[in-house]
Amino acid sequence: MNPNPEPVPALGDIPPDVFRKHLHEMADWIADYREKIEERPIAPNAKPGAVLAQLEAAPPETGASLDDIFADIERVIVPGVAHWAHPQFMSYFGCTTTSPGILAEMITAAMNVNAMTWRTSPAATELESLVLNWLRQWLRLPDDFSGVVYDTASISTMHALAVAREEASTSVRTLGLSGRTELPIFRIYVSDQAHSSVEKGAIALGLGEHNVRRLACDTQFRMSVAALREAVASDLRHGFKPLAVVATVGTTSTASVDPVREIAEVCAQYQMWLHIDAAYGGGLALLPEHESVTDGWAEADSLVINPHKMLFVPFDFSALYVRDIERLRRLFTLAPEYLHLRDPAGAEINYMDYGVQLGRRFRALKAWVVWRAFGREGIAARIREHLRLAQLFAGWVKDDPRFELSAPVMMGVVCFRLKNADDKAGDRKNSETVAGVNASGKAYLTQTKLRGRIIMRLGLGNILTTEDHVRRVWEIIRAAV
Repeated sequence: MNPNPEPVPALGDIPPDVFRKHLHEMADWIADYREKIEERPIAPNAKPGAVLAQLEAAPPETGASLDDIFADIERVIVPGVAHWAHPQFMSYFGCTTTSPGILAEMITAAMNVNAMTWRTSPAATELESLVLNWLRQWLRLPDDFSGVVYDTASISTMHALAVAREEASTSVRTLGLSGRTELPIFRIYVSDQAHSSVEKGAIALGLGEHNVRRLACDTQFRMSVAALREAVASDLRHGFKPLAVVATVGTTSTASVDPVREIAEVCAQYQMWLHIDAAYGGGLALLPEHESVTDGWAEADSLVINPHKMLFVPFDFSALYVRDIERLRRLFTLAPEYLHLRDPAGAEINYMDYGVQLGRRFRALKAWVVWRAFGREGIAARIREHLRLAQLFAGWVKDDPRFELSAPVMMGVVCFRLKNADDKAGDRKNSETVAGVNASGKAYLTQTKLRGRIIMRLGLGNILTTEDHVRRVWEIIRAAV
């Protein structure tokens, strides 16, 4: 027997004093990152594989110190990301960080609870119900709408369409789709500006990508109700079954708003499900002067909004509202015996019953912290500032004879392009301008297509972005030209 055995490695986590030391260091790092983020290049210009080339390919056999791990984060990981929190990152939709949100995420990570049932975490379940009710009131949805939190609008929309499919007398929950010749071919209708998540949902649900009909828009990039009526009538003549319409409030390219009330009338006439994709634009409902954006919402069957876009909750947080949410529960509830712990009085709500996901993050905490810290007035003030900055930028575009606006400025999104008599040459120049701006590391834009032409797109939503930042980005764009 060895009289001097080597010490047995601890089987637990790192020692508490080491954890506390690094926790304080990380707090300072996060504060410095947020305070000095605009000094960093927004995105790397490296080629795919550059990050992997700097890291060990073999899995670690022995543990490394946190000092070494954090050094690699600073050396490799941080320079290898696109800094969405940068005040001159004006791409996609606003997905901003907030100080209260960061603090809440830290608490959520520390507790690491599973919000699948009430009993697995009463506070997580009840807080989710609370923040969903707050948001429902802000959105002016009737009392018969209730919500559930998912990760993204893609998942929310898929769940809504699943209920629409089930309520079309399909019994897919019990009988499935395979081999059932009695089922009709269902159709889903969207505008040609709608998000691709509708097609993805149709693929996942067995409805088929080709059965999502993209309809023409009017001059303001809104769904044409006449085109919708024509498409539904044509499909009925050819033996198809109109299932649902997805109306968009804040389209991906232009932030346009479909005429929801008129679409709702068509849905009522043909007994179609009406789902509203308000993932981006729904936040505008918090501004009394923009209450008109909610016109027709009360007639919908379901609505999705992403508070991680306009309402300053850290990514990811998507809320799906359904009229009579029991329709959602009836489709998805399927609890094994080990989870049959429901309160006999029926007072509990188990959010695992409202979707395909069993394990669920405690997402509600960050929404509760952010919304309490800002209040509706604080959120609305920041949204108004982004709307003002968008109009200011649009004015600069109109005043420069080299540029033109490509769509009405509806929200915090501006679509514009360089003028060019030669469409192909103009497309190439607009695309090259976006690439040049992004390669500078000082600004970040996206490009999209409208009516077949490539245009530049600027999106605002970061609470760190000021008028000075927007002016700098405009100067960078002009210099790139």
